[in-house]
Amino acid sequence: MMKYMQMSLLLILTACGGIRGDGRAPRDLDNACSILDQRPGYLRAFKAAERKWGVPVHVQMATIYQESKFISDARTPLRFSLGVIPVGRQSSAFGYSQALDATWKEYQQKEGGRRSRRDSIRDATDFMGWYMAETNRTLGISLADARNQYLAYHDGRTGYRRGTYLSKPWLVRISSEIESRAAMYQRQLPRCS
Repeated sequence: MMKYMQMSLLLILTACGGIRGDGRAPRDLDNACSILDQRPGYLRAFKAAERKWGVPVHVQMATIYQESKFISDARTPLRFSLGVIPVGRQSSAFGYSQALDATWKEYQQKEGGRRSRRDSIRDATDFMGWYMAETNRTLGISLADARNQYLAYHDGRTGYRRGTYLSKPWLVRISSEIESRAAMYQRQLPRCS
């Protein structure tokens, strides 16, 4: 009897886990069509966020690539004391969008609801759309401007307004890489079946 209960519980947990990502990245992250062929649910999520918030699919894809490499349960690296003792993560960022706890909580209260999850592609893309649409509204950054949307996404809107990214040459470089990746995905997407 106990064995059947354990198996039933395992089946239920497995079924529930299918709603979210499996933690693995798709292969060939330089090919938008390959990504979408491997994960058809991604395109539905990207399109839903684009319809709702106006953020183009290629901008969402380039941002998720940078933030998590399309890994549903991505986390920041551990910090170590004395080089060997783990003392926690670098930040609370988690999931496809690498949303911080406080920002995710704000999204849940204002838009996503308490059941939204950072390891759900649909919720993560809706979060990004919500965040970028608010950035567009408050800072005037075009929803199609992958570079500056990313700078505001990474450093926060207040940080972007203050120009904090200007003292981070590595972030300026990465934002340019995101701009190039978004343009690459934009060229590829019309050829996807």
